[in-house]
Amino acid sequence: MRTIYIKIISTIIILFAFSCNTPSNNHLINEGIFIYVLGVAQDGGYPQAGCSKQCCFKVKNKPDLQRMVTSIAIVDNVENECWIIDVTPDFPKQLHLINEITNSSKPVKIAGVFLTHAHIGHYAGLIHLGHEVMGAKNIPVYAMPRMNNFLNNNGPWSQLITKKNIQIETILHESRIKINNQISVVPFLVPHRDEFSETVGYKIKGPNNSIMFIPDIDKWNMWEKNIISEVNSNDYLLLDGTFFDGNELPERDMSQIPHPFVIESMELFKDLSIAEKNKIYFIHFNHTNPLNFPTSIESNIFIKEGFSLAKQGQIIKL
Repeated sequence: MRTIYIKIISTIIILFAFSCNTPSNNHLINEGIFIYVLGVAQDGGYPQAGCSKQCCFKVKNKPDLQRMVTSIAIVDNVENECWIIDVTPDFPKQLHLINEITNSSKPVKIAGVFLTHAHIGHYAGLIHLGHEVMGAKNIPVYAMPRMNNFLNNNGPWSQLITKKNIQIETILHESRIKINNQISVVPFLVPHRDEFSETVGYKIKGPNNSIMFIPDIDKWNMWEKNIISEVNSNDYLLLDGTFFDGNELPERDMSQIPHPFVIESMELFKDLSIAEKNKIYFIHFNHTNPLNFPTSIESNIFIKEGFSLAKQGQIIKL
C-alpha cells in the first residue's frame, strides 16, 4: 500500500512539473510583445498518420494529449500583428489560436512568415494563403536563397507568388531583419538534411529577452557554433527534441534521420546551472518520443534532471 501511495505522489509531482514549467501563464491577457508556441510535434503531428502503435492509438480520442506541428508566432498585441515562424499543415487551427490570445476583436494581421527549411511540416501550410482559401495579399515570406528558389520553381508554391498571395524576401546567414522598432530576427545556418533548401534556426530579439529557435538540427557537434555558449548568451532556447534516444524507430536506420537525441543533449547540458537549464525548452517531438507522456519513465528522468518541455500554448515574453 505504501508503494502504491508513493507512486501516486510521484506521478502528481511529475504532472505538476509539466504543467508549471512555462515562463509565463497563458491564461493571462498578454500586453506587449511575446512568443506564442503554436505546436510542439514533429512534421507529422501527434498522433501521426499511418501509426497504429500504442503511442498514437492511446491518444486518438484524447484531444488534450494530441499536439500540433511545431511552429511559433511572434505576437505584437499592441499593433495586433504577428510573424509566424514555420507554416505547418496545422496552420488553420494555429492561426485561430493566435486570434484567441490577442486583445483585439479584429483578426490579427499576418505581418510576415519566416521559414526554417523545406521539410513538409515547416512550409506546407503556405497553401492556405492561396486564392482557394485566404486569398492573402503580398504577405512577406522570409526565406534563404535555396528555399526561395524552391518556392519559385515548384507548384503550387510558385502560384502563390505569381498571384501575389506572398512575396519572397530573401534572407542570408546571420543577416539581421528588423521587423519593427522593437523586434529583430536573425537567421543562422544549421546542419540538417538539405535536400531542397538550406536549414536555419532563428534568434529573436525583443525589448527584454532574446530567444533562440532550432527545431531541426543533425547533431550539436556538427554545428559550427557551440550550443553551450548559445545557452549562456540567450534568455530562452527552443531546441530540437525530436527523439529521446536511438531506439524509437527499430524499423528505420536512424543515421538517415539524424537529430540530437534528448539523452545526448541532457548529457551535454548536465553541468549547466539550474538557472541555465531553466532557459532550455525542448520542442519538435516525434510521435514515438516517450516525453509525450508525462508519466513515462523517461519523463521522470527528464524532469528530475531539471529540464523542460515546450508546451503548446506557452507564452514567452519578448
